[in-house]
Amino acid sequence: MSQPRQTSAGRSDFDGTRLTVARRLRAKSKADLARDLKVTPSAIAQYERGAQPAPSLQAQICLKLGMPREFFGSGAPVEILPASGAHFRSLRATSSKAREQVLAYGELSLELVDLVADYVELPSVDLPQLELPAELTREVIEDAAAQVREHWRITAGPLPSVVQLLETHGIIVLRLPGSVDPRVDAFSTWARNRPLVFLNPRKDDKARSRFDGAHELAHLVLHPDTEPGSKLIEQEANVFASALLMPRDEIFDQLPRRINWPALHELKRHWGVSLRALIYRSHALGRISDASYRRANQQLAQWGLPEPGSLGPSESPQLLGRARDLLTENGFDFDSLLVAGRLAVEVINEVIAAGTADRPKLELN
Repeated sequence: MSQPRQTSAGRSDFDGTRLTVARRLRAKSKADLARDLKVTPSAIAQYERGAQPAPSLQAQICLKLGMPREFFGSGAPVEILPASGAHFRSLRATSSKAREQVLAYGELSLELVDLVADYVELPSVDLPQLELPAELTREVIEDAAAQVREHWRITAGPLPSVVQLLETHGIIVLRLPGSVDPRVDAFSTWARNRPLVFLNPRKDDKARSRFDGAHELAHLVLHPDTEPGSKLIEQEANVFASALLMPRDEIFDQLPRRINWPALHELKRHWGVSLRALIYRSHALGRISDASYRRANQQLAQWGLPEPGSLGPSESPQLLGRARDLLTENGFDFDSLLVAGRLAVEVINEVIAAGTADRPKLELN
């Protein structure tokens, strides 16, 4: 445990960047907030650029955005995450407000990580730096997944937990709170040399959460400097996730040569992946024909979601919940630490609670 950092909680000035974060967190545009406060959108823009609202207006801002006054104090700037650098799974299906809202959750989560790191030694970031050609063919992506497994010394067979594998190697994984737009799917981004992965709270399905985690890892490894949003890079991430979860040399002979649902259900339980992922992998590796692939997907569409043979609830992030419990066990008032760090207690506890299931004790280095 290290000594806590000092913050200037008593200062009365108003940080416009934090207004930007709070506004986006509540899924409000400048015009929305301006109407709430009976001011002009240009006034909101000026406040976000650094102009100081009158004290009475500051009180109204706190009320309308549901944030404590301490949150807006300067002295602890928040880094704004650009939407252009985040890989959203369903970019076209989500509004700009929804994307900005989840990015605001990401911004506060980064502040939480920095705060916790002042007290607890978190896992360092350990992502392999792969030399990739300009064209990412299927063979290149399969090899990239194999290199990740080798770099992380993953033994043969199914991954025990994809989410905890990411956390072990310094990737911050969080589940989005249930209050966000349900059309926002998993997404990933880099900030302050720390990778962030957010998972959908409504996908309470182990197989889908594992694939989502592997898919977002693909973006972090394959697409750190690639403009997000194209169908091509989403397809590349699916290839990587399939190869990471179901290595070719291990699963090829296990896949049936025709659609055999009992055999596929057994493979689903063994590898911890969905039937849809197995069908996708079977077709990609040439184990089933195009016609069989179409018929299988038609059957899966008829079954709908959740598909038959649930593997149980989704994998849950544990790192930040464990860190919170460790601090509490060592006599720290976690909520007081959040207040001192200019972090809204309600919001942060919502973020942690959204992804935390069981929380075993954190072992520090």
